[in-house]
Amino acid sequence: MKRAKQFRFWCYLSASVLLGLTFTGCGADKTAHTTEGKPLSTYFPIKLGNQVVQLQVAAVPAEMEMGLMYRRDLKPDQGMIFIYQRPDRMNFYMRNTPTPLDIGYFSADGVLREKYAMYPYDEKTISSRSDRIQFSVEMNQGWYDQNGVKPGAQLDVKAVEEALKARGLDPKDYGLGKSEG
Repeated sequence: MKRAKQFRFWCYLSASVLLGLTFTGCGADKTAHTTEGKPLSTYFPIKLGNQVVQLQVAAVPAEMEMGLMYRRDLKPDQGMIFIYQRPDRMNFYMRNTPTPLDIGYFSADGVLREKYAMYPYDEKTISSRSDRIQFSVEMNQGWYDQNGVKPGAQLDVKAVEEALKARGLDPKDYGLGKSEG
């Protein structure tokens, strides 16, 4: 019994040390990193309607869960795109998010189907009406209206594919790039 407790103690201690090293990066910058080791702070130019914006890519579960929580540093044309492996009904809320945002829900073909305002720290779920949403794009609140990006506007899906590739992710895992060799 004593041996099992000691073993558990050393397992917990080892796990704690490893987690500590992972999050501190041994003194490295505190930028969130993906499992591929590339910083999530990288922005990719992607066209929304007639506007080119700079989007961070959230494509793995940990990034999607964190989203734009705690962020106050978005510039006017910066945001985050959430890329899903298959279309579905999407649900977002603003837990721990101090920046007012708008969210656009896009279908697999890159068409903006719905957009909604989201308010700081509001934990009310903003669900898409459609169950065919593959991309969600969060921008500063008012961005869609100020830039004339309305339902029917097109997301540059090719640029999304290129962003995934740059992140070391395979677009085919997200149902994209199927027509390529």
